[in-house]
Amino acid sequence: MGNTFEVTDANFSQEVLNADKPVLVDFWAEWCGPCRMVAPVVEEIAQEHDNIKVCKLDVDNNQYTAAQYGVMSIPTLILFENGQEKERVVGYMPKAQLVSKLGIA
Repeated sequence: MGNTFEVTDANFSQEVLNADKPVLVDFWAEWCGPCRMVAPVVEEIAQEHDNIKVCKLDVDNNQYTAAQYGVMSIPTLILFENGQEKERVVGYMPKAQLVSKLGIA
């Protein structure tokens, strides 16, 4: 069973782009209401899907990485596979719909 990992500008490349399995990154901020709504959904995905790594990136403290991936609205969830963006979801989405959209069922 997994948990979410905190990633930063400093370790994003190592933890996400060089990971040996797909990585779901939740781009979020403390002040963001929809981010707080999606947080338990992201945590459930981390616990239920050990075939992916689930990370969270605070956009306020890691603006370089957020800008590099064109994150303009939060929450933004990006699924990376082999160092490349595979899928992106912006905004809150119920878990079943999110898992289906990301293709991680």
